[in-house]
Amino acid sequence: MRRSSLSVPANIAEGYGRYYYQDNIRFCYNARGSLEETLSHLVIAYEMNYIPKSLFDSLGQDGESLTQLINGYIGYLKRSKKGQIEPGASLSIHDEASSYDYDSTEPHPHE
Repeated sequence: MRRSSLSVPANIAEGYGRYYYQDNIRFCYNARGSLEETLSHLVIAYEMNYIPKSLFDSLGQDGESLTQLINGYIGYLKRSKKGQIEPGASLSIHDEASSYDYDSTEPHPHE
């Protein structure tokens, strides 16, 4: 729980420090994922009787509030697109799914 919860503000700070809105949004998604991981650990802690219901309810409400804040910040970033004139902002990466196909009958390149 400590690692996933500390990852939330760390990802927000790292995204902000990139000064590029697409990176900032991506790191906000990571922060939201870490928050959901923390909330999952919270549920497990409650179900295993490590924490009382009152603490579970309080922290769960805090988690919901943080999720709303992160979603609001993501929405703001998408609307404002600060950094959209940065070099490479108009470029996007398109991976073809076929390049990831794996044929188990072929030998591994390092074998």
